[in-house]
Amino acid sequence: MANIISDETIEYVGILAKLELSGEEKEEAKKDMGRMLDYIDKLNELDTAGVEPMSHVFPVHNVFREDVVTNGDDRENILANAPEKKDGAFKVPKTVE
Repeated sequence: MANIISDETIEYVGILAKLELSGEEKEEAKKDMGRMLDYIDKLNELDTAGVEPMSHVFPVHNVFREDVVTNGDDRENILANAPEKKDGAFKVPKTVE
């Protein structure tokens, strides 16, 4: 384990995460963080010279489509169900004084 995590680092991370860790939990967290950093070091050893950077694992394309009106202006049929109508719109009770 090349990465040694200090007690101060664990204290600082605990403060940032708003965690109260016991002494045993702090020691376990130090080991875990050390293992994580060792794994990152191992990944840094890989040759990625010919690998294109990517933002997502799967190819993501623009999924937008053009808006096409399919039902047109059917105002009369829509307003036929209205209990009250005025000037081609629904008439509703006043809610604000």
